[in-house]
Amino acid sequence: MDRTDRLIVEALQRDARIPMRDLAELVGAAPSTCSERVRRLEARGLITGFHAAVDRHALGRAVEAMVFVQVRPLSRQLIDQFHADALAMPEVIAIFGLAGGDDFLLHVGVRDVPALHAFLVDSLSNRREIVQFRSSIVYRHDHKKALEDLTPIDG
Repeated sequence: MDRTDRLIVEALQRDARIPMRDLAELVGAAPSTCSERVRRLEARGLITGFHAAVDRHALGRAVEAMVFVQVRPLSRQLIDQFHADALAMPEVIAIFGLAGGDDFLLHVGVRDVPALHAFLVDSLSNRREIVQFRSSIVYRHDHKKALEDLTPIDG
């Protein structure tokens, strides 16, 4: 990526709905050039999609938790199956595969603390492959709207 590509990616992370004319002006390129660069960034897999940020409270997810999970016996089939099953659970926002003592980290969003308890008891504790889990309620959740590019600039 060169400087212009970096500026395009940074601007689209902040506002994916920016009009192409405004994006082109921001990065100092013609709209047609800017549009072609965006298409190339998508084709190269650098831009993987455009997303709407949604208020979790409005979707009934006022309580968030991080749930660390250990599964046994460790096998690719079991890991892949649990991963797929967890992603299918409506309470699960994201899943991370981990190295170390825990195998997975589930980011969960639910209506309230009793709903979190129900999720833990009804959806996790009755799964035979889960040998242990522990949860932590999230008090605050922020994330960057735009990630800084840490790779060296090409030519």
